[in-house]
Amino acid sequence: MNTAETQPQPAASKPEALPRSAYRAFRPITTRWMDNDAYGHVNNVVYYSWFDTAVNAHLIEQGVLDIHKGETIGLVVETHCNYFAPLAFPQTVEAGIRVSHRGTSSVRYEVGLFAEGEPLTAARGHFVHVYVNKESRRPQPLPNHFIQVLEKLT
Repeated sequence: MNTAETQPQPAASKPEALPRSAYRAFRPITTRWMDNDAYGHVNNVVYYSWFDTAVNAHLIEQGVLDIHKGETIGLVVETHCNYFAPLAFPQTVEAGIRVSHRGTSSVRYEVGLFAEGEPLTAARGHFVHVYVNKESRRPQPLPNHFIQVLEKLT
């Protein structure tokens, strides 16, 4: 028997809410009636759409993502979220974004969702985009102007 299997494993650190200072850019998001679920708070699937909305809107506004004519698109290959406090309609959510890792063609975006005016995240998570050619779906190196925008989020 492998002795590593019999030894107690260290407990994974418990995820914690983060402050606004952990994020580099913010985007307000208004909740909708349909976002609430039967339990009276925003359904978990909506949080992931907010992640996409916050990051992609920022990239579009910065001029590095063209969802209509651009040759490069980002495909999500990994996603995760931890929840700390409920959000519900009617409420404004403020999404903070940052970049925690950048590879040749991939980026790990971290997103914190805050109830309007609150100091700590109600939820936080990440997703990884691999940037690919729209037609071939093969990874493409990030262009310099894109990297410059990402560096401001690091």
